[in-house]
Amino acid sequence: MSQPSIFWWQKYGTLAQMAQATVALLGFVAILFQINEIRTGNRAASARQAFLGYTDLAFKNPKFSSPDYDAIKVGSRDAQAQYESFVSYFLYACEEATAAFADKHEWLASCDYDLKPHLPFLCEKNVAEPAYLATYSSDTQRWVKASLKTASVTPPDCKLRKT
Repeated sequence: MSQPSIFWWQKYGTLAQMAQATVALLGFVAILFQINEIRTGNRAASARQAFLGYTDLAFKNPKFSSPDYDAIKVGSRDAQAQYESFVSYFLYACEEATAAFADKHEWLASCDYDLKPHLPFLCEKNVAEPAYLATYSSDTQRWVKASLKTASVTPPDCKLRKT
């Protein structure tokens, strides 16, 4: 008995089965795309929330958002701790915003603008406790160090130059 000839596509199933597999594969790719979009949206919402929290904190504490760092240094320990926490929250909010919105330079510009008055504190803190900046991402560390250099805020005096 001779075997009937088999077409190439019969080895893999009928045309309907191949179409069903293709649709299933496209559906899987669509799900992966949707998961990525959800992740991106959640990261953006989280970054906006963090920055909004920082803005609210700055509004409620103008003595920290536009600091007289020399007065804070000689003030109470509570004020020093509050200021350090304020700057930490600010750096965290900027880290989140610049990571979530890497292609939108206005976020970095906003953070650059708000960072400048805190440079003397960050300079002194980096000299006294180098591990402080290590708690942030390498991008944030580079950003702060570049800002210190650009503003010529250097040890030992760590003073912000008037421009």
